[in-house]
Amino acid sequence: MRILSFVLASFIILGGITHFIQPSLFLPFIPEFLPGNLINYLAGGAEIFIGFSFFFRPTRLLASWAILFLMLAFLPLHIIDVFLDNPAIGSKTLAYIRLPLQFVLIYWAWKTNRFSLSSKQ
Repeated sequence: MRILSFVLASFIILGGITHFIQPSLFLPFIPEFLPGNLINYLAGGAEIFIGFSFFFRPTRLLASWAILFLMLAFLPLHIIDVFLDNPAIGSKTLAYIRLPLQFVLIYWAWKTNRFSLSSKQ
């Protein structure tokens, strides 16, 4: 479980970096009444920070809670995307694939949290 936990943290970091490299991937998910670029960069920075925080024992438990919260917070976006005529993710097929994947990520984050609780000393 330790390796899978660090893999998830690495994915979170890579996702955060992607917010800066390809913001166009994330901007369609941000409601138009919000400052899209600002929200995108803040989200990317937060993901990078949370991901790196997981690698340090004193902050691992808090980071694991943050990863779980992020995965749960993004779930409504992916549910809404399935019902849109033009899904933000690009196509109905991708939206249908992405939604169950979010549940896998939530479960993975929950298991990471359990690992963090058991390894806390």
